[in-house]
Amino acid sequence: MRILVINPNTTAAMTEKIGAAARRVASPGTEIIAVNPASGPVSIEGYYDEAISVPGLLEVIRQQKDFDAVVIACFDDTGLDAARCVTDRPVVGIGEAAYHMATMLSNKFSVVTTLGRSVPALEHNLHKYGLAARCARVRSSEVPVLDLEKPGSDACDRISAEIGLAISDDRAEAIVLGCAGMTDLAAQLAAEHGVPVLDGVVCAVGLCEAMARLGLRTTRAGGYAPPRDKSGAGDRKVA
Repeated sequence: MRILVINPNTTAAMTEKIGAAARRVASPGTEIIAVNPASGPVSIEGYYDEAISVPGLLEVIRQQKDFDAVVIACFDDTGLDAARCVTDRPVVGIGEAAYHMATMLSNKFSVVTTLGRSVPALEHNLHKYGLAARCARVRSSEVPVLDLEKPGSDACDRISAEIGLAISDDRAEAIVLGCAGMTDLAAQLAAEHGVPVLDGVVCAVGLCEAMARLGLRTTRAGGYAPPRDKSGAGDRKVA
């Protein structure tokens, strides 16, 4: 089995970290292909970055032909719906995966993400997935995404402090880490706080393996139908 894990931003160090996390949980015989687009934003922090990263993300899927499933390794689930139109293989966003798993492990969970500007997008996704009622709160640690890659950064301490508030103030029974760049922190933070701390990268890999093993494919009907061929349509002159 081959799983394509796409980091939609262009920071190679983050892609390597995401790939390493995915390989740690992948089953024997599962190959992880961790890649990022050649062009796009160096980090995704909010609606604008998300929008300009989608063309590069879709191009990666078009170029990679031999895979059994795709993980979109951005917690905003960047370009998820569009990606499902490009391939009939299962495509799983790490936000979507972590939310669903958290609902099966707890009554209420909180999300701890990076910057406050990312909170509305995550709240929007929770409503879209029908899971807003299960989320106590989406919290921001005010840690820029790229700080997660800096040696000596206090990012982990700030994220941990926000998790403490989520447990005490939100009464959260589980925590979802709201950034792919936090993937290496989950085990440490779970041990520190005594509640499940979910990383979407590993959650998505597990779901992709299960769906591929079951032979499931993304529907080609309705909204996930393949893009129509519109070549030459924009060249028509108005009489």
